[in-house]
Amino acid sequence: MNVAKFGGSSVANATQIRKIADIIKSDENRKFIVVSAPGKRDKEDTKVTDLLINLEEAYRNEQDYEQPLSAIQERFREIVKELELDDSILDEIFNKIESVLHDELSDEMKLDAIKAIGEDSSAKLVSAFLNKQGILASYINPKEAGIIVSDEPGNAQILPESFEKIYELRKKDGVLLIPGFFGYTKTGELATFSRGGSDITGAIIAAGVKAELYENFTDVDSVYTVNPTIVDQPKEITSLTFTEMRELSYAGFSVFHDEALIPAFRENIPVCIKNTNNPSAKGTLIVPERELAREDCVSGIASDTGFCSLYVSKFLMNREIGFGRKLLQILEDEGVSFEHAPSGIDDMSVIIRERNLTDEKEKNIIYRIKNELHADTVTMLRDLAVIMVVGEGLENTIGVAQKATNAFAEADVNILMINQGSSEVSMMFGVKSEDMERSIQSLYKAFFD
Repeated sequence: MNVAKFGGSSVANATQIRKIADIIKSDENRKFIVVSAPGKRDKEDTKVTDLLINLEEAYRNEQDYEQPLSAIQERFREIVKELELDDSILDEIFNKIESVLHDELSDEMKLDAIKAIGEDSSAKLVSAFLNKQGILASYINPKEAGIIVSDEPGNAQILPESFEKIYELRKKDGVLLIPGFFGYTKTGELATFSRGGSDITGAIIAAGVKAELYENFTDVDSVYTVNPTIVDQPKEITSLTFTEMRELSYAGFSVFHDEALIPAFRENIPVCIKNTNNPSAKGTLIVPERELAREDCVSGIASDTGFCSLYVSKFLMNREIGFGRKLLQILEDEGVSFEHAPSGIDDMSVIIRERNLTDEKEKNIIYRIKNELHADTVTMLRDLAVIMVVGEGLENTIGVAQKATNAFAEADVNILMINQGSSEVSMMFGVKSEDMERSIQSLYKAFFD
């Protein structure tokens, strides 16, 4: 039994949903289907989830919400008409929207309930179309599926007791359509995962039913060695390990959120990234382990902007017991998480995502470090990019670091930070954001051309 998840571009319109039906028909093992909300039909379009968020915001602020409501209704009306489905499914979707809008819920709970309508409606539409095509299919609500989550609206976490309940889905006949992105708390309240949560749902279902394969259908043939908007026609990656994919996802690979596949990874379920528009393409297979050839020491190069570096220097810092703990405690007190913390004997840098650091928090942190830790120097360097060179073969290959640093030199880029010792499969480099693309192009040339 396989689990297949179809992303927003795969359910964006009737044409795409027909492709989904053909893909399901082509393999009888595809029994569990998870779907996202309808995504963009073209570059200028708006995702249904964004329209739903706009709708909730307008309603909450007592503004005219007719425009986003009409746009949502028109999207679903167009799909139903082109698939020649019964209009009763439209009535069900529209009544659900009105019901949630007027429910007595907290703002957080209402926003979650509104956002979930996109995925929920997609599952109902695809299920109805499959049955129209002669395929036995059933819509399964996440509560019925057994997806029990923590009471954290917008950032729900799956609870361990879910997986035993999800396993019972194996007993059901036909193809099961499950909306992604949300589950239900122990008290029966709807709560969504973080954005991109349909990938999380797919991994949860794969782990719960103990699938042989989790297929994630998107709009690309495979994962590429670098971002194709930075390097023209980069090489495809045919196979990755779970560890490599997580490192790459963390550092800006847009295929997955870095935590999305963890439930599948924990059960050692292979994940295959496939293209809905070209399902015959081999795709990229993500596996627990893979054989490495000498030239496979680097699997991919990922990058992301929006970082800053907190630099702290104090003479004889290394002799002061508890200095690092006290520094990180100050960050914790301000509600700021850190990404990396490379250090020397007299200095330490802490890499933070800029979105987590408001001006007020920055002032408080610097003030407390100077006054409580008596640091000699405290500075904040903003507008940083992080570049990750990732590969299972890094630790056993001589000269990789030299090749990487030479690539930065050839690109005339100053490296502000290097961190390798903490990971066996990646090297992290910090550069100014304006130097990121030039660095990536030079690194690609060094490792893949």
